[in-house]
Amino acid sequence: MRSPSYTPYQRSARPSQAARTPLEAKDFLRVHDKMAALMPTITRMAALQTDCAAALPAMFEACAIVQFESGQLVLSTPNAALAAKLKQQLPKLQDVLLQRGWQVNAIRLKVQVAPSLQKPPPPSKQLVLPQQARSALAVLADTLEDSPRNAALKAAIAAMARRDRD
Repeated sequence: MRSPSYTPYQRSARPSQAARTPLEAKDFLRVHDKMAALMPTITRMAALQTDCAAALPAMFEACAIVQFESGQLVLSTPNAALAAKLKQQLPKLQDVLLQRGWQVNAIRLKVQVAPSLQKPPPPSKQLVLPQQARSALAVLADTLEDSPRNAALKAAIAAMARRDRD
C-alpha cells in the first residue's frame, strides 16, 4: 500500500488578523503611492474649509468646498436660498481668506442638492426634582379635596413626586 501524496493544509504561525492594529486614514493614504499624492491637496482643502467656516460660521455649516484652482474657489450649497444669502457675504469671505494667506481671486457658488443627513435628535433633558419639591408636591396632593375633578390632578402630582424616587 502506498502512502497518500496529499498533505492537509496547516495554518502558519503568523499572528492572527485580530492582533493587527487598524490603519488610520492618514496612514492608509501615506502607504499607497497613488493615494499619497492626494495628501497635500486633501490637507490644503481641509485647511481652506476650516478657514471658510471660521469666516462665516453660521452659513458655512451646510456648505463645502468643491474646487480651488488658479485663484478660483468653487463652493457648493444645498439650496438656492442659502446660495443667495452666501452670495451677499462673498466679499467678506474673500477678504478674510486673503488676510489668512489664500490667493482667492473669485468665488463661485454651485447649488448641489444632496440627500439630507439626519442629525441625531438632541438628548432629552431629564429634570430631577429636589427632595423639598417632591415633599411639597406630596403635601399638595394630600391637601387637595377628594373629588372627581381633582382625581386626575392628584394622580399627576403623585406621579411627579414618585418619578425621581424610582
